[in-house]
Amino acid sequence: MRKDVLNQIKLIGEDFDVLNKSELARRFNCDRRTIDRYLNDPSSGTRKPRNLKSKIDDFKETIIDKVDNYGSTSMSVYKFIQKKGYTGGYHTVNNFVKDHKKSEIKKATLRFDTSPGLQAQVDWKESITMVSKHGEIFEVNIFLMVLGYSRLKYLKLTVDRTQETLFECLTNGFKYFGGVPKEILFDNMSSVVDRGRTTFKNVAINQKFKYFSIDAGFEIITCRPYRPETKGKVETLAKLVDRLTPYNEEFDTFEELEAIVNTFNMEINNEISQATNEVPLLRFKKEKEYLNPLPKMDVLLSYFHHEKEYKVSKESMIRYKGKKYSVPTKYIGKYTTISEIDSEIYIYYTKDLIACHRISDKILHYKKEHVKEILRSDALKHYSDERIEEFIENNLKSMDIFLEE
Repeated sequence: MRKDVLNQIKLIGEDFDVLNKSELARRFNCDRRTIDRYLNDPSSGTRKPRNLKSKIDDFKETIIDKVDNYGSTSMSVYKFIQKKGYTGGYHTVNNFVKDHKKSEIKKATLRFDTSPGLQAQVDWKESITMVSKHGEIFEVNIFLMVLGYSRLKYLKLTVDRTQETLFECLTNGFKYFGGVPKEILFDNMSSVVDRGRTTFKNVAINQKFKYFSIDAGFEIITCRPYRPETKGKVETLAKLVDRLTPYNEEFDTFEELEAIVNTFNMEINNEISQATNEVPLLRFKKEKEYLNPLPKMDVLLSYFHHEKEYKVSKESMIRYKGKKYSVPTKYIGKYTTISEIDSEIYIYYTKDLIACHRISDKILHYKKEHVKEILRSDALKHYSDERIEEFIENNLKSMDIFLEE
């Protein structure tokens, strides 16, 4: 390539027509055809790389199909295409698969959308081992749900990661946020995705989970394989471990450990987020109005309703986790079921909700209307409503009980 000829012709520009090609060839001591080629296509002076066909080219589509849709390994694909006529080496196939996956990672990494109320992301911190003051080992998990715009987070300590537990955690999260995001992004977890029918390009959602999402009012967004974790979520999960470790041998019960996690939840929602450089709770004020309204809780409760039965005593109370809770007197002798959501318990007879109590450290929990019924049916059956009210005010409120209106 005559770079001197090419550069001079570029400098001459439009003035080259004042000189004929023979004169230019004489000046540059080159063939006239060289001048002609450079004048017609100045870029032709740059040598173009030769496009050599690789042995793998005819098999690339097959390899991508088997890797993406069926999770085939490099070696299994290599053995397969050998039978189809591939004569190249294994390393060529393996390098192609690696490059393809790297490319797909970039495509599949989902941006954490920051539009208010649009998206939340869900994940678990799995199998955290904690030791109590008495040397008892607790293996726990922490459910994490974070809103995309405000980065407000909801954490829940759990002993398992079943689908029923996921339903309960999501429901608690909706109550915590006071609404439901339009989309929720999930990893490829078995409680959400039917892994047996899922491929790289086609994700099959578990049918029961799909029904739950419809009832709750959000769209399921799943992450494709090869997707790296988003930076914000990884940082939060790392904090979970870092901040819990000092509490080893500092708690007695699961409830105390749960309180530690709840305190941590409050702390991180009041700290400046690295992602937004704002405090999540303050930023959430802008986001809350964009969330979908809360659905009927009874509908969501049916997805994780615990079927253990609790008999109503003659006192018109049921015993749950060492504490007693009142119900209407007509259910004495009946068997009820209980669902616990966040800081409240819901008591059911068949499928009817008959009472709801806030959980406290008190042993006895009464609803005021239940107390009136109990007193009227037995000890104070001859008293007027006014005298019963007076009795409640003067006696029950001074006792070590939790009394709700």
